[in-house]
Amino acid sequence: MFAVVTISGKQYKVSVGDTIVVDQIDGKVGSVVTFDHVLLSSDGKKTTVGKPTLKKVVVSAKILAHQKGEKIQVRRFKSKVRYRRSVGFRARQTKLEIVKISTSS
Repeated sequence: MFAVVTISGKQYKVSVGDTIVVDQIDGKVGSVVTFDHVLLSSDGKKTTVGKPTLKKVVVSAKILAHQKGEKIQVRRFKSKVRYRRSVGFRARQTKLEIVKISTSS
């Protein structure tokens, strides 16, 4: 079984046991969060597509860690005036493990 869920404005295809990294969400490490903005759900035989979302499908995930992403270097340069500037940026992320995809008929 898998589902397509929207988390922080981005779509992820998830199934039970998957580990995903998303933009930082609130919550303590070890707590379980639920996402009800599910766009698509499939159990292998039947696929259900929401219009726009499925109201009876909920994805539960456990917060494994809060971390920082890879460093992105932002550089500015102006020729002939000796202007150079470099700034680094690391996005805050949350690592999730999908615990359960529940459907209520």
